[in-house]
Amino acid sequence: MTGTTEERCWLCARPLGGRVQYHHPVPKSRGGRETVPVHPICHSILHKTLDNKALARIGMDVDALRAHPDIARFLGWIASKPPDFHAPTRRPK
Repeated sequence: MTGTTEERCWLCARPLGGRVQYHHPVPKSRGGRETVPVHPICHSILHKTLDNKALARIGMDVDALRAHPDIARFLGWIASKPPDFHAPTRRPK
């Protein structure tokens, strides 16, 4: 039995759309090699919310990222948006 698995964003778990970016959970500048697929808007919020040192500390622990207050708020907002939705992201205040 073969089935196609819909690829999902590593951060928000929504289906990926036509535009996909690849995020290094451990930044390349910190020795990271592995990448995960994410929506451009999800990629943007990660880098606008956390610096490379914080991203390296969290690494592949997506649950820890999702628990961050600013990212959790973003995930609640983006949950109902279509896969190719994009809007400018701002740094948290």
